[in-house]
Amino acid sequence: MKTSCRWMLSRREFAAVPVWLAATAMTGFSQNKTLTAGQVVDRIKEHLGVPWRGGQTDTFKSGDLESPVRGIATTVMSTFDVIKRAAAAGKNMVVTHEPTFWLGNDDVSNFTNDPIYQKKLQFIRDNNIVIWRFHDHLHARQPDMSAVGLAQALGWDKYASKDEPRVYVLPPTKLRELAKDVEKRLRIPAIRVIGDPNSVVSRAALMQGTAPFHASTVLPKVDVIVAGEQREWEGVEYAFDANTAGERKGMILVGHWVSEDQGMRLCADWLKTFIPEVPVEWIPAGDPFWRP
Repeated sequence: MKTSCRWMLSRREFAAVPVWLAATAMTGFSQNKTLTAGQVVDRIKEHLGVPWRGGQTDTFKSGDLESPVRGIATTVMSTFDVIKRAAAAGKNMVVTHEPTFWLGNDDVSNFTNDPIYQKKLQFIRDNNIVIWRFHDHLHARQPDMSAVGLAQALGWDKYASKDEPRVYVLPPTKLRELAKDVEKRLRIPAIRVIGDPNSVVSRAALMQGTAPFHASTVLPKVDVIVAGEQREWEGVEYAFDANTAGERKGMILVGHWVSEDQGMRLCADWLKTFIPEVPVEWIPAGDPFWRP
């Protein structure tokens, strides 16, 4: 079959091609091998270390398998601010731990006429942003990156108990001083603390994110819990009642975003080990609260 172009060149013919033309040809060839969002997800599944369970949580919230990827940003929460920062940094795929559209399942049926939803969605579309959630399977990995990341940020990783999961045996210190140190290390403007500021604590536990009501089983075994958030009629009330009952227990609440974002920092480092084609960056969501 005749063709108007000859794509196969001999070594002598290739040597005769001007350098700039050869470079252009090679650039075009590499661009044809664009990394897709589907390939990114496939590699995550391949390196996950646990079986993929499917479900509606860890799925695409915008874009699809064929969407080309120029760069990847990881974050705990794909807020409008994070998405804008990702786009400005040349990252058009956002791997988010938590929802994009304000409900656990990203059901947007009640938001179609909402002006905030429309603005956020329009920006996503205008900038060809791919958003993929990585929640259930990230927590399924062992060790859980969100727990490891928070422990590292607090400087607690060297104090991890060898026998008790999530427990850390710290040098004895007053609850007030521990709370100040947590606030400083996580670089947040405000935290919430329950317990006597002068009580001495040593055995601590981490409950990142919105942990279910484990406080009643965890708090009796430790002096203090550092948690993302707890429902105020569950863990918060239990910790408060424990002090009224004469148990000197502490609870430090740092906020959901802050408590799990360090895990997405580790996630970015992990992705870099098997996705070399595009830059990968952690974009922290930060702390949404401020102190007046």
